[in-house]
Amino acid sequence: MTGTSQGEQLPTVFPPDGTGTAEERVRARDALLDVRDLRVSFPGRGWRAPRVEVLDGVSLRIRPGETLGLVGESGSGKSTIGRAILGLAPVAGGTITFDGERVDNASRRRRRALSRDVQVVFQDPYTSLNPSLLIGDTLAEPLLAQGVSAREARGTVADLLDRVALPRDTVHRLPREFSGGQRQRVAIARALAVSPRLIVCDEPVSALDLTTQRTVMDLLTDIQERTGVAYLFVSHDLSVVRAVSHRVAVIHRGAIVESGEADMITRRPGHPYTRRLLLSAPVADPDRQRERRAEYERRFHAGAS
Repeated sequence: MTGTSQGEQLPTVFPPDGTGTAEERVRARDALLDVRDLRVSFPGRGWRAPRVEVLDGVSLRIRPGETLGLVGESGSGKSTIGRAILGLAPVAGGTITFDGERVDNASRRRRRALSRDVQVVFQDPYTSLNPSLLIGDTLAEPLLAQGVSAREARGTVADLLDRVALPRDTVHRLPREFSGGQRQRVAIARALAVSPRLIVCDEPVSALDLTTQRTVMDLLTDIQERTGVAYLFVSHDLSVVRAVSHRVAVIHRGAIVESGEADMITRRPGHPYTRRLLLSAPVADPDRQRERRAEYERRFHAGAS
């Protein structure tokens, strides 16, 4: 697939009135998740302060079994997109469509039903797990909520632990007994419990060391190959996003500034902000890191002169 040019938005949701180009209709039919012209705003500080617009007309698309990497610095709005998809952030405008159904205005009851298809893995694997609940109960909870019997839930939990390469006696232990990487494996297992079609991964490896990051990313890739689940992979680190994504969307100040296939975006970034993210991404060699940062400084000053 050919990537978009600087600042171009991908056509996503096919309009419900039946209008739109043939290309838009094909894209809409192929998409699992369509986000079109999404706007999110929050109240400003103080009772008379104007609302702060966090997202300004964001559009993106995820196909079944695909990973879309969403990358941007802290405060860029990337996590807000994930929260809006999950129904955790108020949508001020635009549409969110999942499998052909508009869900940005879904009722609480519909949201509960939708949780079977859309799950989330948060950044901090410890705070996302109940510290007083045994791992077995944590993994069984979403299954029981979906009406699965206790006996069937036990069998599914054992299978989930096998999938994420954790021993079966994990069910009898508490989150504090595990390392950060192991806890994130538990969080991934919980997200997989109800066999979702899409998982929002919100900075899922940023709290882990580099070796553990690689292990968790390999696990996510392996799970995707075996189950066909799609990911929205949110991160501030372009090098991490490049390793796991089929396509990449770069967000800056609440707007998508560049999007396309991961290889193209990371090898030939067209937008200055994307180049800055690429040059500032951490590398294992400190000397190489300094060289890259010096290179960025030279480019920045050359462009400013």
